[in-house]
Amino acid sequence: MSSLLVIVFALVSLSTLMAVYRILRGPTISDRAVGLDTATTITTAMIVLFSQIFHRAIFLDVALVYAVLAFLGVIALARYLEGGV
Repeated sequence: MSSLLVIVFALVSLSTLMAVYRILRGPTISDRAVGLDTATTITTAMIVLFSQIFHRAIFLDVALVYAVLAFLGVIALARYLEGGV
């Protein structure tokens, strides 16, 4: 089981690097917003992975709260980019 978690952690880390690349090198602000949304989703997945590794259920609660706050942040960013108040 632990080797599977190491493989999953490596894949999640690789996807984090790809999301950071999109945030830094995105040609438009919309690309950067999508990269940021992807990075927050990956971060949520990492928190859930840590919950599985350390056998702590509290990390699942943290991941849930983080996901809701990230969703609200992306909605606020989208409204800002659209020009709404």
